[in-house]
This record gives sequence, C-alpha cells and structure tokens, in this order.
Amino acid sequence: MLAMQYRHRLPADYPMARIRGRVAERGPAWDETPGLGFKAFVLRERGRLGAEENAYASLYLWREAGAALDFLTDARFASVVETFGRPRIDSWLALDARAAQAGPARTLIREAVPVAPGTGLGALRAAEAERNRAALAREGRLAAISALDTGTWRLLRLTLSAEPPARSEQANAYEILHLARPGWAALATRDPE
Repeated sequence: MLAMQYRHRLPADYPMARIRGRVAERGPAWDETPGLGFKAFVLRERGRLGAEENAYASLYLWREAGAALDFLTDARFASVVETFGRPRIDSWLALDARAAQAGPARTLIREAVPVAPGTGLGALRAAEAERNRAALAREGRLAAISALDTGTWRLLRLTLSAEPPARSEQANAYEILHLARPGWAALATRDPE
C-alpha cells in the first residue's frame, strides 16, 4: 500500500466556501475508485482548531500503486493542477493500515516522527501494527495508518476520527470534508503479518 498527500496553502482571505463546494461536487466521484483504500478531502481553516493558515489537502491510501499512477495521469489530477498548480506530492510506504467499521469521519490527525538511526524496520512495523490496534480501540477512532518515508526516514501516523481533535491534537488536525472509502472493508478486516 502507498500513502500519498498533497497540500495547497491558501491566502488568509481565500473564500473557504469555494473549497467546501468543490469537495461537495467532486468528492462522491471517488467513492468507487478501483485500487483506492480511501481518500480524505481535508481542510485547515485559519482560526479554527488552532490553525494559523488556510490549507486544503488530499490524502490517499492506495491499495494498488498502479491505481495511484492511473490517477496521476488522468483528468482528475489534471483538474487539480489546472486549479491550484502542480503540487508537491509526498508519498510513503504503508507499514500498517487498518480501519474500524465505517462511521462518519470528522477529523484527520497527522503526525510525522523521525525514525532513529539503527531502528530495525521489522520491529518498527510490528510496533506500529500494535499501536494502530490500540488506537482503534479508542472511542470514535475509525482508522489508523503508519507509513514510512524512506527518503527522509520519517514515520507518518494518521488517525481518522469521528470526534473533534483533543486540544493536544489540534496543531496536527484537519477537518475531513469528505471521505471516499472504496477499499474500507478490506482495511477493516485486514490484519497484516
């Protein structure tokens, strides 16, 4: 699996209703995308949840790398480039990804942590799987993903929740505007090795 995200910083006076309308119009088209675990359309709005700036982002968990390439070469991504310019796309190899039964998604918590030199990647993968199992046991948690950036040796941890973020999570929180989840059932029944 492959996690992928791009982010658009928006001016302080940007009409955020425009983003909400764009997502309401385009989000449902992703609900049946082959090879996609999920796509979260997310927003940080200045003055809300501790956000100091406006930002719009898309976060993907691709079950198949070929499906990610199909997206990058089709009209959907061309529309992103036409509207916002060609974004930097960050990508990570998923070490562990799991979901609870589907519920309404409200918040995405995104945390990046360095992987210390000498860390055994097999042990890291096992520890992240256990961490994600525990995360899903918390009330309102819908999904937990751990992914590795081998270019910077950083670990990305994502938590999707039906609840608003705790105060301690606000600096890393995004509002989920739409969550397309065509591959959610496979994530909900998956128990990686």
